[in-house]
Amino acid sequence: MVQLTLILDNLRSAYNIGAILRTCDAAGVHQVFACGTTPYPKLKNDSRDPVISGRNTREIAKTALGAEKTVMVEHFNDTASAINYCRAHKWTLIGLEQSSESKNLFEYSPPQNIALIVGNEVEGLNAEALGACDIIAEIPQRGTKESLNVSVATGVALYTLLF
Repeated sequence: MVQLTLILDNLRSAYNIGAILRTCDAAGVHQVFACGTTPYPKLKNDSRDPVISGRNTREIAKTALGAEKTVMVEHFNDTASAINYCRAHKWTLIGLEQSSESKNLFEYSPPQNIALIVGNEVEGLNAEALGACDIIAEIPQRGTKESLNVSVATGVALYTLLF
């Protein structure tokens, strides 16, 4: 059975985070690493200003519908630190991104322990994160838009990799 850790690379929207956490709960994701500027719910020993952590938690809860309490979330100051943690645990790093090197997500068979990295809603994965990936996978697109919303793309990827 595949065990998956999700790395969120500098996402912007607390509502997207809530939707992602709800999908993580449903899919049985092991843990979520919120990196850099990614909003995250209040954590034990949270060092953020209580106004900021409270606002983030309330906004995330609107779409998470309780999953912000059931999914293990940890914050890393930067994505590189989360990647180093995953490397130390010998997890395969999969970047969800469109590139000349990307493979069709639907044709990829994941190993047992993986870390899926999803990027910022506008910029995608940062270059450093992209360069650290063992594989870059993309969701094929047929329409005129170049990509899906990050929460939708994450949901598609999670269910493809875990089921």
